[in-house]
Amino acid sequence: MHSLLFLCARRLVGHRPATHRALDVVPTELYPVLFQAAFLDERTLALQDLVGTWPFPVLSFPWLLGHRGHRSDRHPLLGEKPSKLCVQAVILAVVAWLRRALEEPCRDTSGSRCRLKVLDVTGLQGDDTDRGPEWMSLWSCTVALAKACVEVSKHHHECLKRDSKRHKGPSGASAAAPQPLGVEVRADLFVNSTSFNVLRDALQTAGPLRLKCRDFHAEELPVASIVSLLELLEPTGVRRVDLRFNNLGLTGLCAVLPHLARFTGLLSLKLPYSNVNVRRVATEAGLRCLATHLGRLLCLKELNLGSSRLSGKLRQLLGDLRSPLESLELAACFLLPSDFTFLSRSLHAPALKKLDLSGHDFSQNLLQHLQHLLEEASASLLHLDLMECRLTDACLESLLPALCRCSRLRCLGLFGNPISMSGLKTLVRKTVVLPDLRLVVYPYPSDCFALEPPWPLSALPLEEAVDEGRLTALSAELGRMLASSGRAHAVWTTSLCRHGALDYFAL
Repeated sequence: MHSLLFLCARRLVGHRPATHRALDVVPTELYPVLFQAAFLDERTLALQDLVGTWPFPVLSFPWLLGHRGHRSDRHPLLGEKPSKLCVQAVILAVVAWLRRALEEPCRDTSGSRCRLKVLDVTGLQGDDTDRGPEWMSLWSCTVALAKACVEVSKHHHECLKRDSKRHKGPSGASAAAPQPLGVEVRADLFVNSTSFNVLRDALQTAGPLRLKCRDFHAEELPVASIVSLLELLEPTGVRRVDLRFNNLGLTGLCAVLPHLARFTGLLSLKLPYSNVNVRRVATEAGLRCLATHLGRLLCLKELNLGSSRLSGKLRQLLGDLRSPLESLELAACFLLPSDFTFLSRSLHAPALKKLDLSGHDFSQNLLQHLQHLLEEASASLLHLDLMECRLTDACLESLLPALCRCSRLRCLGLFGNPISMSGLKTLVRKTVVLPDLRLVVYPYPSDCFALEPPWPLSALPLEEAVDEGRLTALSAELGRMLASSGRAHAVWTTSLCRHGALDYFAL
């Protein structure tokens, strides 16, 4: 239910002339609620008026709209994802204000009451699942911000040329020109081959609108392009570098990673789908190089090496790390028992909050090693992914004692495993001892299909093969079991789209 204050703000921003007049006298403490109301109803003109007279040095989307972390795109007040029109309206308003300030550098800009120094648009775009064209994606936000930076920079240079004579005194010497206002834009940046040029141009400009990156994501870029962008980023403030689908290989990674050492606050490094295969010849030197550069990332807490063949080489890769990892993603890495032995005995195991071992076959000799690893990580583990791991009812029953020792576990991913309806009910009953378990992504039960599949479940068009009647009945029964054990708030679902993995920074 909305507050009376919010309802009044909503009514005011619904009438743009009234909003425009009211901003001359409205108390500054009402600006945040007016911004929220305008954003909710997509009152883009009202948003532009608000930004043009913003009375605070910081305009923070995470603070105003409540986007505290990954997948928090549904604010309890707004109930919406970031609207492309609204985000663009804010960016255009900042550009317009800076252009006015540059046009009249001698004018006392305090008359407009705008004191903006920092625009924070971080955290609005987690992933683009279930988003339509009306929502602002990370890619489109990056492009819009980059174009804005380039535009303001060009206008700045034009104003400097035009006004060069204005600042000359009677003797012909140049007088000190007023310093133009500047706005720092804190953003998460996503770049691929189609947006590389505009982002590079924006990062190279030294204008009044300056991009400062928090999380850097690059896809399908060559090594030289990735390196050039990393070198252009301001080193302070970068907490994550995510390089996926770039097909870098060991040679490419060894060319890129030396450029990460300048980011002294780097906490998260994601390198999935990097095409690393330790079975190829002449990899030892590359592995030593990669391990050396990983060891120089002194603040690193999250590492994702998913979909690389690392069989038997985990000790070599992680052995130089000087502080424990809290998030480790090794999905489909073809790990061997020796890798699990190293990990269980390493400094990382008792510190792990998030662990992804999806895609490994735990139906045979790896199961005991997984049990040991979970026991070592039991005091800290919050999120565990074991998707597509060939876990049967018998495997799950063997794993449950170790799993139930993870007393802080919040999220469990089991999708794609051949577990029966009976096995899922056992899982509900046994995990009652885990009070914080609030999300379980479970598989379509092996005995819940209309036809008996002659191929692995992972290869099935699952939505078409599932018996909807059985699945609905099972879902209802699981819901009753959860409610009777006092866990009605917990979400048990087969949906991978609506309930993606929690981001490390949201743990």
